[in-house]
This record gives sequence, C-alpha cells and structure tokens, in this order.
Amino acid sequence: MKIAVIGATGLVGREMLQVIEEQGLADNEIIVAASERSVGKSLPFAGRTLTVTSVEEAIQEQPKYALFSAGAQTSLHYAPLFAVQGTTVIDNSSAWRKDPTVPLVVPEINLSAIKPTDRIIANPNCSTIQMVLALSSLQKEYGIRRLVISTYQSVTGTGMRAINQLEQEERGEKPTEPAYHYPIHRNLFPHGGDFLPDGYTTEEQKLVDETHKIYADDTIAITATVVRVPVVGGHSESVNVELRRSFDIATVRQQIALTPGVSVVDDPTHNLYPMPINAHHKNQVLVGRIRTDHSQANTLNLWVVADNIRKGAATNAVQIMQAIESL
Repeated sequence: MKIAVIGATGLVGREMLQVIEEQGLADNEIIVAASERSVGKSLPFAGRTLTVTSVEEAIQEQPKYALFSAGAQTSLHYAPLFAVQGTTVIDNSSAWRKDPTVPLVVPEINLSAIKPTDRIIANPNCSTIQMVLALSSLQKEYGIRRLVISTYQSVTGTGMRAINQLEQEERGEKPTEPAYHYPIHRNLFPHGGDFLPDGYTTEEQKLVDETHKIYADDTIAITATVVRVPVVGGHSESVNVELRRSFDIATVRQQIALTPGVSVVDDPTHNLYPMPINAHHKNQVLVGRIRTDHSQANTLNLWVVADNIRKGAATNAVQIMQAIESL
C-alpha cells in the first residue's frame, strides 16, 4: 500500500518515518511530502533514499494513508483533498481535534470511535496522550471525578527552533532564531501555547477538552498548569486523580502496569521512577510515584513520563494506521 507522510522533513515527520521502519512497514510505498522549499530534498529511509515531493503531488499518488504533521493550516487545507479521494488522513495537528465529526483517538483506549466511513482521524496532543493512556484502566474500573495536572514539557514540543535555542544557550551563544520570549537554559516558564481570556493557555485547555472527548465523559473536572522545561527527552506530568470509588493502592499499581503501552517504574527504595532521559526514543508511557493522597478521599498521585515525539505524536499516528489495517 501507499503511505504518505506530510511534513516529512520536520521533527515529527522524520520520527514517523523511523517508526514506520521499526514497525516493519518499510516495504510499502512511502511518499514523503513537505513545503515547496523542501521539494527535491533527499531523506534517508530504511537503507534507501526518498525524494521529497509537494503535497499536491502526494495527493495525485492517491495513497491509502496520509500521516500529517505539517501544522493546522496545512491540515485544514489539504486533509479534505486527500479524504475526498478515499485516503485516510491521520492528523497530528490541532486542526481537527475539537471537530465533533472527527474521532480523536488513542488506539489502546477508543479505537471503536473510528467508523468505517471516517477519512480524517485526529491525533491528540502529546501531553494528553500519555496521561489518558496512563489513567485509562482507572477510568474504566473506578471512574475519574477530578484531575489536577502539572506538566513539565520538553522543548521538543515546540520544534527544532526550540531545540536550537536551548543548545545555543547551553554553549553560551545568543540564539539566532529563538522560539521563546525568555531563555530556556537554566530556566523554566509556566507558558505553553497562547494565553486565553480566562488566564489559562491553549495547551492547558487541550488537556481538558481532549480528555473529555477521548474518555467520552464531560463530567470529569480538570484543571491544568503547563510548564516548559529545558529538557530534550519527553514530557513529564504530575497528576492528582480523584476517583469515584475507593481503591486499594496495590491493586491500582497492578492495573496501571497491565495497561497496554504503559510500563510502571516505581521502586522508591532503589530511587527508581520515570525520567525523560529514560523515556527518550521509547514508545512506552512510564508511570511511577504511585501513592495515595492522604489529604482527600479516593485520591492518588502519580508521575507520568513519555517521549512526546514518539507516543505523543509519531508512534500514536502509526499505531492508529496499523489498528485500522487490522480491523
């Protein structure tokens, strides 16, 4: 089959190609497309070289799947053009996530949200994916009443400009094209996305809206604070979870550990807990520091870490494609 990767020269696009290769899909016909300034460039893939085409040329190839990671405006314009000819689009931008007609999917949780007629499927935000997957067994078994979330998000979530800014600052250089208003080296700031009129940011609001949609439960009370940190390995989250029923913490730990795509790393006696440096280049969501919140009934705390470019973006998109193929 033909698989197109749109935005193939970007951080997530390149990772999509890596995941496609790792998942044994390299023998398919792979089309790489990007903006006009990248057309004609070469990309290494599975021991061969792919030539970047325009998105218009990719549409003419009529691929079975198109994995998008090229920004919301590109997706809004081109995704329907692919979809109308029967291509299934899996989009990593924010363009379609809130559209009630477009499924927002983490395949381990809500693959059933995809109907056979759906031709555009949305990939959730990276910070949402790792959290809802880590909590999915608890939502199913006990129901979630409230979430209080603090994220510590890698600069990779902002793209190559942010990585370059951090690396230049680490070398004592002035950033040539800074991605942030402030230095990120030896610093952090509670700002991800754009500020909304109520004082929250778009990144914080995504955690609310997308969790409700993926779990199909608007009754969950959710509040979030997003923090950008000088890390290049993955996003970390401190999550306070109030459940609707009482629980045994040992049972909860076991239930989380049995969740597909999740690994529990939680041994305080040996100082073992999830860290971005351990999550980097891995597809698993790591969960640790699982403990009862003694200040409130039916409540626990946990720490969730994942590579935001992997499970938070590229891996989840490829997994959706594989899951559809297996239906």
